Amino acid sequence: MRFFEFQRDARGETRRLLWLFTLTVALLVVAVNLALALAWGLTWAFWVPGDFSLPRHFVVVNTSVTLLFVLGGWWVETTRLSDGGGVRLAEQMGAREARPSGNLDEQRFVNIVHEMAIASGLKRPTPMVVARDAGINAFATGWNEDDAVVAVTQGALDHLTREELQGLVAHEFSHIGEGDTRLNMRLAGMVFGLEMIYRMGHTLFEPDERDRRMVAALIGLAIMAAGWLGWLAGHALQAAVSRQREYLADARAVQWTRSRDGLGGVLRKVMTQHRAGVVPRQVGSTMQHMLLVGNEPGAVAHWLDSHPTLEQRVRRIYGRVLGPLPLERPQEAADPPANKEDVARGAGDNSARQPDAPGWTLS
Repeated sequence: MRFFEFQRDARGETRRLLWLFTLTVALLVVAVNLALALAWGLTWAFWVPGDFSLPRHFVVVNTSVTLLFVLGGWWVETTRLSDGGGVRLAEQMGAREARPSGNLDEQRFVNIVHEMAIASGLKRPTPMVVARDAGINAFATGWNEDDAVVAVTQGALDHLTREELQGLVAHEFSHIGEGDTRLNMRLAGMVFGLEMIYRMGHTLFEPDERDRRMVAALIGLAIMAAGWLGWLAGHALQAAVSRQREYLADARAVQWTRSRDGLGGVLRKVMTQHRAGVVPRQVGSTMQHMLLVGNEPGAVAHWLDSHPTLEQRVRRIYGRVLGPLPLERPQEAADPPANKEDVARGAGDNSARQPDAPGWTLS
């Protein structure tokens, strides 16, 4: 796998998409102004015969209100997602703190998190487990390294070998190290802000208490149309950014573990679960970008998917098409018991930064 080349391509594509996101907001402002001008022209021609003219400061007021809703919605949603840190958001997604002292699989997971912190040079995130999810999945949350969380599902603990679990954890560490968790929360907030324009138009379009639609309904319909197009474009760009960050995290995982079969085996076992009809624990659409593998139900157009397909990711890792792997894992030697210091760190002590370990490389 040409992981350095793939990392460079993914970062470049992300920068291009973020510029397009900014352009989308600018185009939304233009669309709202044009829609309101059209609606105003129709109402003016109906009520006031004569030459058409726009009110004073028409464009300035419309632009200010549009940006207020977009940026205000962005601030509200970003604050909501980051409130309480990574642990609280992980708990909202059904995770609990890992218990290495009472479960050998969770002990192995906590040990791998510690090892990957050394390999990556990042602060140790809090290890957490989604105990009621039989699907193989994982996610990372947190605004920065200090409140970061890496969580895995019970299905991942049950079906993955140690090498595969290393690949999965390395993937999530990449999201933390590259700032993807923070970036994705900001993009989710911006998409919510774009949606606020549609909601404003919908409110104006709704009938009054006597079920009558007033003149404002036409203006509301125009704002709804512009807002919906802006939200759709923003959602598509958010998904495109998320797909590029998944490719980047896949390449980082192969680089850090020096193994294609680690993360590659994880993705191929997820293929097996999908074909067997294993139903994973569902999370909201705004949280899909945080997962290792998206699990949003229903058919969604590819350009709105938050993740590349499993087949695309496996082909990038191996350079060829490979099929599913059986879920059984061979017998492995148990990890040594976690000592008291490890248990405390596993419960969320992220204060220490470890030196680079021999045999690992980080670029």
